[in-house]
Amino acid sequence: MLINAGARDERKGNYGLAHFIEHLLFKQTEKRNTHQILNRLESVGGDLNAYTTKEYTCVHASFLTPYLGRTLDLFEDLFFHSVFPEHELEKEKGVIMDEMASYLDSPEDSILDDFEDQLFQGHELGHNILGTEADLTQLTRNDIAEFIRKNYQTHEIIVGITGNYSIRSVTALAARTLGKVCRASGRRDRIPPQRSEPLQTRIPKPINQTHYMLGGMAYSVHDPNKVGLLLLNNLLGGMGMTSKLNLVVREKHGIAYTIESSYTPLSDTGIFHIYLGTDAEKTDKALRLVRGELRKLREHQLGVMQLHQAKQKFKGQIALAEENRLSLIISLAKNLMDDGRVQTLAEVFAQIDAVDAQQLLHIANEILDEENLSSLGFFPE
Repeated sequence: MLINAGARDERKGNYGLAHFIEHLLFKQTEKRNTHQILNRLESVGGDLNAYTTKEYTCVHASFLTPYLGRTLDLFEDLFFHSVFPEHELEKEKGVIMDEMASYLDSPEDSILDDFEDQLFQGHELGHNILGTEADLTQLTRNDIAEFIRKNYQTHEIIVGITGNYSIRSVTALAARTLGKVCRASGRRDRIPPQRSEPLQTRIPKPINQTHYMLGGMAYSVHDPNKVGLLLLNNLLGGMGMTSKLNLVVREKHGIAYTIESSYTPLSDTGIFHIYLGTDAEKTDKALRLVRGELRKLREHQLGVMQLHQAKQKFKGQIALAEENRLSLIISLAKNLMDDGRVQTLAEVFAQIDAVDAQQLLHIANEILDEENLSSLGFFPE
C-alpha cells in the first residue's frame, strides 16, 4: 500500500513526523496490539515491513497465496484504525533516536541527507527523513492526527498486488476489506523548490576516509528528458562494474572503493549526485578524474555503438529487476501514482530506444555543468 505522503509534507517544527507515523502504525490499532499485528503474517511465514521517502509512505508484505485477504484486512486496520497510544509514542521516539545515531556513525549514509539539505536550502525536501531530535521529542498525538487528516487521502493511495490471483478475486477481497474505508480527498499543497546558487562545502570529521558528494537539481518525473537522464546516469555511474566512473576511478587507477552516481526524479524536481569514498590523499586525483568524465559527456556525442550498448545494458537491468516481485509491484504502484497508468515493459523499452545521442549531449550540458553543481565533502580531521 503506497500513500502519496512523505517527509516533504511535514512543516517546520515537526520534521520526522511522516517516518514517526510509519513506525507507530505497527504498534496498536482499535482491535490489535503490537504482538497481534506483527504475528498476523509472521505466523503464516509472511513478511511485513515499511519505509518512508521524501514523497511516499509504503507498507509492504510478502506472503503465501492463500493469505491475501488476511493481509488486506491487516493493512486496512493499520492505516485507518491505528490509535497511537502515548506510551508507544515515547518508546518509539527512543528507537528513532538510536536510528539517528546509527546514521551519524555511517558517513556514507549521512552525507546524502546533509547534501540534500544543502541542495534544497531550507525547503521541505531538504531535511532528513528521520527529522531532528529536537522536533522528535515534541511530536504529539495531535500532530499525528493532523498530518494523517491532511495527507492520507484515499484518492492518493495505491494498493498494488502481484501474485497468482484473478482480477475478480482481488476485486472482491479489496471491496470486502477496503470498501468500508471512508472517502477522503484534499488538495496537495506542495511547493516546488527554487534553484539556488551552488555551494561547495568541506566539513572535518573524526573519520578515516574522505566521503564526497557532487550534484544538483535535475528533471522531475514528468519531464520529457527523464528517461534520457536515467540512461545517462546508468552509463556514467549506475549499476554494474562497467560504468564510466567505476572503470576509470576504481578499475584503472584504483583510488576509490565506492564510486557511483544516482538520479532520483520527484514530482516537481529531481536530484542527481555522484558519491565517492577514498583516502584523503587520493581525493584530489579522484575528483579530477570524475570531472574529466563529466567533461567528456558534455563535449563529445556518444557514438552509435556506445549508445546502442548503453541502451542494451540499461534495458537488461530493468528486465532482470522485474524478477524481484516486491520491487516490481512497488515500482508499478509508483508508476500509477505518478502517471495515472502503469507502463508496460515494452513501452519503457520504446522510450529508451527513442533517446538519441544529441538529446544525451543536451542533457549532459544541462545537468552535468560544473557551474551548477554543489559539493559536500566529509574529510578526516
